Amino acid sequence: MSDLNSKLLRCISSIFPTLSEEQIRTSDLSEVIASDSLTAVTLLSLIDEEFGVNLDLEELLNLGNFDAIEARLRRETNLQVGSVERRMQ
Repeated sequence: MSDLNSKLLRCISSIFPTLSEEQIRTSDLSEVIASDSLTAVTLLSLIDEEFGVNLDLEELLNLGNFDAIEARLRRETNLQVGSVERRMQ
């Protein structure tokens, strides 16, 4: 399990402590997130802070599942690393 994967799992499980790891990884999280707008905003804020990204709520809901959210964060963090490396050259 990658560091990004572990961090995302911790973020989601801290907001939804009743979900098992299996449920987090396999559920349509958009349904869970959309059921409570305050919880959704809290999760969004936590993900933004943890990963240094700026997702919006609609994008998070459209991503829907753990794998899609992870892939989006991986793309974003890879872009950030590439940008820092180019500035350092």
